[in-house]
Amino acid sequence: MHYLTISFTHKNTDISIREKLSFSDDEKKLKFLEVLTAYEYINEVIILSTCNRVEIIASVNNVSASIEFIFEQLAQISTISKDELEGRADIYEDNGAIHHLFSVASSLDSLVIGETQIVGQLKDAFRFSTDHGFCSQKLSRAMHHTFKCAANVRASTDISKNPISVSSVAVSKAKELLGTLSGYSAVLVGAGEMSILAAKHLITHGAKVVLVNRSLKKAEEIACELGDMVSVSPFSELKELINRYNLIFSATGAPHTIITEDMVERREFDRYFFDIAVPRDIEDFSMDRVHIFAVDDLEEIVAKNLALREEQARVAYSIVGKSTVEFFKWLQTLSIDPIIKELRQKAKECSCKEIERSIKKGYIPKEYEKTVEKILHCAFNAFLHTPTKKLKELAEKPEADTIVQSIQEIFEMDDESIKKLNMYRCEYFMDGDKNSKEEK
Repeated sequence: MHYLTISFTHKNTDISIREKLSFSDDEKKLKFLEVLTAYEYINEVIILSTCNRVEIIASVNNVSASIEFIFEQLAQISTISKDELEGRADIYEDNGAIHHLFSVASSLDSLVIGETQIVGQLKDAFRFSTDHGFCSQKLSRAMHHTFKCAANVRASTDISKNPISVSSVAVSKAKELLGTLSGYSAVLVGAGEMSILAAKHLITHGAKVVLVNRSLKKAEEIACELGDMVSVSPFSELKELINRYNLIFSATGAPHTIITEDMVERREFDRYFFDIAVPRDIEDFSMDRVHIFAVDDLEEIVAKNLALREEQARVAYSIVGKSTVEFFKWLQTLSIDPIIKELRQKAKECSCKEIERSIKKGYIPKEYEKTVEKILHCAFNAFLHTPTKKLKELAEKPEADTIVQSIQEIFEMDDESIKKLNMYRCEYFMDGDKNSKEEK
């Protein structure tokens, strides 16, 4: 068995391609999961589909054949050529696949490093596959440790607490000034990367966003991608909007100011203007109850948080690397433990048969049966002590799998009995799931 992940993200695929690969529709996702798991070499599959990534996470028996098949199927549903998909995707196998999965869940691979939504999105994807029978033992093991690793990263670092972009710092500053952004609406001018980042942070903090852009179509596309918390207004209504709401964020690519003093009317409530564009979008002026923050006012905070985030990211990657190693050691242990149990069971069965044969032939009296049984069991346990100890030591070494397979072959161990001994039910936590087994 091998772990395999085929990944399309903001790093390797633009939004126009990701849109075609998206699985926002549950029926489409179900059909694709059915197609993939019907393939002879693919055992289990989880599909993670968000605005910034589409990932196929699988347990497979043949890596190369499975990769080929997945790309063929993706090409069919997306109408994008197989060659282009292969050229864009990042492909991870076994250790690399688990390391990537842990990194994604820990928000180290996100557009906004440290954002917390990805864990919930992974849990939703896991739940969907599990509930519909496309995810079982192999991926459940991986996901169990994925959530454990992500929780460890959050608990051991401040990576989810300190924003690093001008957009996120501006939103954090707004939250600091107002106490909370929940229940507020923010006017956001522009539809570029900085605006999208600002919108995501505003939504995360519970604020609604009124998106304004010269291209109404582009604004509507972004609003559709970001969800119900975003509405769109035409650029012609900008003056009315900046005089209605408390929060105004502007991040356009205009070469000149687009919000001027003559557009701003006096109001009886405080307004906070965040100009995160270079050159500036908002004219520098002074007016009662109007507070303007430009990039220069935020850069020092950004620099401090960036330094902290880089240090925290190094710590987080160290945790991810260690967790990956520990996961595979644990998998090997799962293979060793059934072997040990099976060896002891075979020894016990052999003892019982020999005692029964000896009694029938008159070698020992019936009344001595229990005593002899104890003696033989102690002898076998003593004999198996060293092999058991050595096997457990080997569990942490790369050659463990080969040795385990050799022992299974030599002792003619029943695959079904090993399978039963090796059963593992992933205990995972999902918010709102009453049947959740993972302890918080």
